[in-house]
Amino acid sequence: MHTVTAHAIDIDRSNFETAVLEESRKRPVLVDFWAPWCGPCRALTPVLERLAEAYAGRFLLARVNSDENAELAAAFGVRGIPNVKAFDDGKLADEFTGALPEGAVRQFIDRLLPSAAELKRREAKGAFARGDAAAALAILEAAQAMEPNDDAIKLDRAEILHALGRATEAQALLGELGPLALRDPRAGRLRAELAFAQAPDDVSLADLEQRVRTRPADLDARLALARRYAAERRYEPALEQLLQIVRADRRFADDAGRKNMLAVFELLGDEHELTGKYRRLLAAALH
Repeated sequence: MHTVTAHAIDIDRSNFETAVLEESRKRPVLVDFWAPWCGPCRALTPVLERLAEAYAGRFLLARVNSDENAELAAAFGVRGIPNVKAFDDGKLADEFTGALPEGAVRQFIDRLLPSAAELKRREAKGAFARGDAAAALAILEAAQAMEPNDDAIKLDRAEILHALGRATEAQALLGELGPLALRDPRAGRLRAELAFAQAPDDVSLADLEQRVRTRPADLDARLALARRYAAERRYEPALEQLLQIVRADRRFADDAGRKNMLAVFELLGDEHELTGKYRRLLAAALH
């Protein structure tokens, strides 16, 4: 019989989402797929339970009887037991199969444990989600002091600075990111948001709309209107104006119509229906 404690629990399909995926956003969760008839399982599970108590809550051990939860085991590709799958921040991070000795299990766990800076980063995400952007920023600044070169912390800070209206500081942090971090979709979206947020607002939106209605060939007005729409997250009318620019003059303002459409696609993401629709319309306009 397994011992249930604050650091070691039995789970099944009904509470997997909460006990594993959600909990792993706070600390790593090791999911032990076992079965009563499995000899190596009887050797490994006590080791895992002992370490769960020794680490005093730095990770959670979640045990799954694979005989009683065959569908759950199949969903996670369990082909042999014991199989330990480690979840971190809502995602599968690592795994091993077989009864490893305690030293090897310790090494496996130690690789998973977040640094002090990462724990602060997660704390900041929670504060931001609760609507306390100022507190989140202060926590991230403390995390950055611990890990000055951590690009994930820099990107989080840049997002919050943008949310607080501090665009210049957010832009500066984006400029510090390494090449791998710049490929993060979040970096692309933030870069596009900052670019559209800097659209001049010396002419009112109503005046720009009137100019486009009365002078359809005024591509400067169309571009300014599209960028204002995008800054207000009115993406479909922004894309429509940009598409009209591409159709009228592909070379206008150094291909501004197409380039700004691509920036909006980056904001929306590849799966958004507007991205698919206007990618097809753009391709037709270009060819």
